[in-house]
Amino acid sequence: MQLPDIPPIANQALAARLQHLIDNKTKPLGSLGQLEALALRLGLILDSEAPQLQAPQMLVCAADHGLAARGVSAFPSDVTWQMVHNFVTGGAAVSVLARQHGLGLTVVDCGVRHDFAPYPGLVVRKIAPGTQDASRGPAMTPAQCQAAIDNGREVVRLLPGNALLLGEMGIGNTSAAALLLARLTDADIADCAGPGTGLDAEGVARKVAVLREALAANQDARTPLAALAALGGFEIATLVGAVLQAALERRVIVVDGFITSAAVLVAARLAPAVLERCVFAHCSHEPGHARLLAALQAQPLLDLGLRLGEGSGAALAWPLLVSACAILREMASFEAAGVDSKL
Repeated sequence: MQLPDIPPIANQALAARLQHLIDNKTKPLGSLGQLEALALRLGLILDSEAPQLQAPQMLVCAADHGLAARGVSAFPSDVTWQMVHNFVTGGAAVSVLARQHGLGLTVVDCGVRHDFAPYPGLVVRKIAPGTQDASRGPAMTPAQCQAAIDNGREVVRLLPGNALLLGEMGIGNTSAAALLLARLTDADIADCAGPGTGLDAEGVARKVAVLREALAANQDARTPLAALAALGGFEIATLVGAVLQAALERRVIVVDGFITSAAVLVAARLAPAVLERCVFAHCSHEPGHARLLAALQAQPLLDLGLRLGEGSGAALAWPLLVSACAILREMASFEAAGVDSKL
């Protein structure tokens, strides 16, 4: 498989200049807390002491999962295509938030079990009408996984701007994310799987049992790509490609919740420098997400008890990125403002 070579952001001189700028703004040292670290990261990603976020794009990848037939979700698979329709017609949470914050919204049909009429903002890159049941064997063939990754890279190449916000939709995809987390971090699946769309305790126990079957059925899938093909989904593989391409183009990557973080986990195992381009929007209420963020050594911006997905958390965090850039560009230094810095 051909993967892009993503070099580390190794610009210590710029990092020092950015830190000096931040430390000499008219404020007590460190008093803007996590916003200061965010400003530093954005300046490094965008290679600028006065970074500007341009034409931000929300990318929502959607697909169905064969595992859904095993009762791992509280909702039927038809909800996937119904929500895609809701996205593109403007009624979903991510649609509302994208409008509010001026985010371009692109929805990609990566493998939904439905044929859509043409809609503005809907891109059809369907690999198949849903993956196979991972509890019986690989969810995807290697060729299908490669095609989905390639699709993600190509979709991002065609999008404008220097910031990409990640979103997803797919009934059953918290199961796929939990499987990837368990396999790639050697965690027990019971510590990775949660209620998803709202399963009760009995439903979660049934879900965990099915996911143990999936891990056993794909016990030889140990490398990141093999695990992605065997245990992931078309939308997750497409997001892996999108993350790799965005990182290559040095876009800011705003990661939403559990499923998009699982895609970043795979991408980071393939190209570790991906993580330098990522901003993690929030910690989801889904139990496995905190474990996944810890594995990525990521500090999320928000903790609001969210568990919707779609990219909603990324959109909610977006104003913080705008503010961090504005602080770097516009906030005065002690010297420029004529303010004493300290005794």
